[in-house]
Amino acid sequence: MLHENVRQIAVAFELAGIGTIIIGAIYSTGKYLKHYFNKDPEGYRKYRSGMGNAILLGLELLVAGDIIGTVAVEPTYQNLGVLGLIVLIRTFLSWSLSVEIHGRWPWQENNKDLKE
Repeated sequence: MLHENVRQIAVAFELAGIGTIIIGAIYSTGKYLKHYFNKDPEGYRKYRSGMGNAILLGLELLVAGDIIGTVAVEPTYQNLGVLGLIVLIRTFLSWSLSVEIHGRWPWQENNKDLKE
């Protein structure tokens, strides 16, 4: 019973991650079209940033779902190894997206904020 409830929570996190990416993509595209038709030269940069942030948040929720799901199932060494690999790949993707969006590593100071 408890395992089934935990598994449902894991599925809810995974669905929330997928939904976040889809809704973020739709929202970012809508904002981009608004900027495009208003001839905003920063529109594409804002679009990429919005899309990247939606993907980052979605990946975080998917990782949480994977962790919860692995704990709900028998935590064998094989399952933990697969989970570790999934988390490693998604963390690399998150860091890559963060560098692409912000132009710096996640642990570096944001010089832009310091100047303001």
